[in-house]
Amino acid sequence: MDQNRISQLQSVFDEISHFITSDDDREQAGVWFARELMVALGYARWENFRVAIGRAVESCKTQNINVDDHFREVTKMVEIGEDIKKLERRVAAEEKQIEKASPKLPKNNNKQ
Repeated sequence: MDQNRISQLQSVFDEISHFITSDDDREQAGVWFARELMVALGYARWENFRVAIGRAVESCKTQNINVDDHFREVTKMVEIGEDIKKLERRVAAEEKQIEKASPKLPKNNNKQ
């Protein structure tokens, strides 16, 4: 893989990275949310990406790698009272990202 492509991919992953700080503010860990990774990696359906995550978890287990160090079962919650228009814009933006990452379907020219 050429250096230019590596830089592009790193930029994509940097854009969707999140940082979680420990309670005592001494440590910071970089994390990615699965639904954002799904789009970045080109998966169109959550169900298919869950299969990939399951395979990665099983791979860690067979290599005696602590799964909890790499995978967390979390649910991203919507803040109570979040403006509905803001939520609608975010959903629309996420749908556009998924659409861009998904293979294009042929246009139906057989209108009846």
